[in-house]
Amino acid sequence: MTSIANILGLIDSGNYAIPVFQRGYVWNRDQVKKLMNSLYNGYPIGILLVWNTTTDPTIARGEGELVPGNVNMILDGQQRITSLYGIIRGKAPKFFEGNSNSFTGLYFNVEEEIFEFYTPAKMKNNPLWFSVTDVMQKDAWSCVSEKKATSDIENPDAYTNLCMPKLQKLANIKDRELHIEIVSGPDKTIDVVVEIFNQVNSGGTKLSKGDLALAKICSEWPEAREQMKNILLRYQNSGYDFSMDWLLRCLTVYMTGQPYFNVLSKISIQEVKEALPNVDKMIGTCLDHIGTRLGLDHSRVLGGVFAIATMIGYLRYNNWKLSDSKEWDKLLYWYVHSFLLGRYAGSTESVLARDLKCISDGLGIEGLLNLLKLSRGNLTVRPEDFWGWSTGARFYPLLYLLTRTNHARDWSSNLELSNNLLGKNSTLDVHHIFPKDVLYKAGKSKSIVNSLANYAFLTKDTNLEISNKFPTDYIPVYNTKCPGALESHWIPMDPELWKVENYEEFLAQRRILLAEAANNLLVSLYQGKLASKDVQSFSTKEFKNDTENSNEEAEIEEISHWMIEQGLYEGCSNFELINPTTGAVEAIIDLAWPDGIQYGLSEPIALLLNETAETQAIVSKYGYKYYTSGDELKEFIKSTYLK
Repeated sequence: MTSIANILGLIDSGNYAIPVFQRGYVWNRDQVKKLMNSLYNGYPIGILLVWNTTTDPTIARGEGELVPGNVNMILDGQQRITSLYGIIRGKAPKFFEGNSNSFTGLYFNVEEEIFEFYTPAKMKNNPLWFSVTDVMQKDAWSCVSEKKATSDIENPDAYTNLCMPKLQKLANIKDRELHIEIVSGPDKTIDVVVEIFNQVNSGGTKLSKGDLALAKICSEWPEAREQMKNILLRYQNSGYDFSMDWLLRCLTVYMTGQPYFNVLSKISIQEVKEALPNVDKMIGTCLDHIGTRLGLDHSRVLGGVFAIATMIGYLRYNNWKLSDSKEWDKLLYWYVHSFLLGRYAGSTESVLARDLKCISDGLGIEGLLNLLKLSRGNLTVRPEDFWGWSTGARFYPLLYLLTRTNHARDWSSNLELSNNLLGKNSTLDVHHIFPKDVLYKAGKSKSIVNSLANYAFLTKDTNLEISNKFPTDYIPVYNTKCPGALESHWIPMDPELWKVENYEEFLAQRRILLAEAANNLLVSLYQGKLASKDVQSFSTKEFKNDTENSNEEAEIEEISHWMIEQGLYEGCSNFELINPTTGAVEAIIDLAWPDGIQYGLSEPIALLLNETAETQAIVSKYGYKYYTSGDELKEFIKSTYLK
């Protein structure tokens, strides 16, 4: 048992740490008031779960004289202790991320014995309202004396008798003792502690190994999280949306050649500090080669981002330099197939471990390719691979890659759509060859309408120019205006296939053409026969995405942002529902929470917009509770998780 005042003192000295996990501080004012009401009335508020872990013995923390070597990280109880720290200290604790208005400006009414946040109309010049922070930082007598000196009080003695016992009771909250469960010992690795936390956590927010590893680093190097956030922000400005967990995984591989966060405990903080800018540089090198050679230059088309960690592992094994552009092309050949086959779609850590061991065993790129072949048999692209639908399909980046690298031309301007000719600030619009409105009116399902074989990438101007015109109307016009431009996008040129009634046959024929083009390009990449290019700096470019989201994409994005604002997980967009036996993609969910809104504590949730009854049945079969509109989903979240 330890008093609240003692815990806050230990936080100030650095012996206790409030680690900021990915979601940061998410409590609202109502939760803070309920906490204070419980403490004031002597109600239980739960235990604290603390991890006592060793740290770099050369680093002292905090402002006092410390004996360095370990730190107690509060795992379960962060929101409660952060709130109490803010109320009692009058400021947010170190590493705070969130809205400090949630706990600042809390007042207490001595007559009604209630807590409310400051509103001038009700509380200004009202002697019955006291700042909770003032009461905590001063003694009750001083607070009462100040009110008496600045307010017109008819009966000072009666006022004092009313206020003193209640304010003293409020001030005594600092002395309230909390029960602390301490997890300690050399066997309590990051893996073990995460497992303990996720079993006992009452709030339902899952802690990842990356969260805990980063928290441990930050307890010794407070600026680490901010520096990593700055790196991620810079990549975001260049069009790449990466997670903190992903960056930490790349850092781990860079330093150790392994994917396991546990190995970071053997690395000194000084080594971590020195490694961070270097791993940033290696990530940039990989992105620059992917952008230059493959034309995959932003997150929507990048695919398989954890493959970049493997690429860093390969570079590490080869002393950070590959022999020539041909070796780079061969590594990129592996990279393409890794995302086409969903190499890291499952258990990321275990798959990374196998791939990195293959590298450390000296088996090279051929060894990595052999691991891919174990699940596929061969790496030949088949027409049916382009059967998938939506921008979330695995082969969507390949379609973009083909457009950017195979000299495809815009149908109206005849401009070659390569990454260098378009310029660093240009993006391509997704064009439905058969317009969506036309197909929906013909009774086609969403998955058929959004089939990959119905996609082409064009400039925004051309996409707007075509609008909802029938292929039979616009294809002949562009074929005359820019001969060969349509064929450069693998459009079947039989006019019969441009008719709506022959849409499915059009898709079948185009899939054949796409597969042939993909195999030719990938073989050339593997054999090092592609024309050489000067590597461009895609990782530092300014990315301006002028592409307008569809109504569905905008709704999905809005829901994700709304979830974050509520302090909940934003969900996975374009989530692949995979058959565990065959590995086939059975459905793509617009927005999914496969582990539930609260990780592992609720059923899987799905948002399905304009989907068929068949897709809904598949999603339901896999245990998902699904909603068919954003408003419907929000109402469920509000009634279940935000009460």
